[in-house]
Amino acid sequence: MNAQQHAAPRVALVTGGNKGIGLETARRLVAKGATVYLAARDADRGAAAAAEVGARFVQLDSRDDASVDAAVATVTAEQGHLDVLVNNAGITGPLRDAHDYTADDLSEVLETNVVGYVRVFHAFLPLLEQSADPCVVNVSSGIGSFGLFHDPERIEATAGTPLYGASKAAINMLTVRYARLLPGMRINVADPGMTATDLSGGRGHSVTDGTDAILHLITDSTETGAYRDRDGDLPW
Repeated sequence: MNAQQHAAPRVALVTGGNKGIGLETARRLVAKGATVYLAARDADRGAAAAAEVGARFVQLDSRDDASVDAAVATVTAEQGHLDVLVNNAGITGPLRDAHDYTADDLSEVLETNVVGYVRVFHAFLPLLEQSADPCVVNVSSGIGSFGLFHDPERIEATAGTPLYGASKAAINMLTVRYARLLPGMRINVADPGMTATDLSGGRGHSVTDGTDAILHLITDSTETGAYRDRDGDLPW
């Protein structure tokens, strides 16, 4: 299958879609002709965001089985398959002095950023397996890279909390393991880089730049088990 065949995925779902990276991903996929389900926890904000970009809203809280199952039921009834899943919903967690982090702080971050990704992936896996070209993009961060952490020239060497970094490192490993175990689908990691969203306090490049790697992995790549930002492959 060549890259051109990925140009207009028929059905996509983006979690954490009501703002930032998720909203821009949904916008760009709609522009490419996809039927996009914009998934968000908050029904009012999610529905407004979906209307803004021409997507379909579906309520989804990645921490809640019933909510995820209801979203799966909606996509199943309306489409019968899913071509693209973008796992994007996440939190940074608290910013504290290193002495003050607690196990509960870590549990909250992992529940959203890691367990939530796994919950959503497995819930939609049967629908993805109905696609002729299933694609999963897990939105991670360079802060989860051991290689970038040890490069003093990179912001990842100093930025971010240990909890957030640990959650993204977990997503990176989950992605490559699932990619090897499920060779019939493309499963990759995208790093948006420092992007001007709520999570970064408005610092960084545009959300369009931040979603370049996501769109590349969906529409222009045949690889699986990859980890990249908009400029290319990243060290693990």
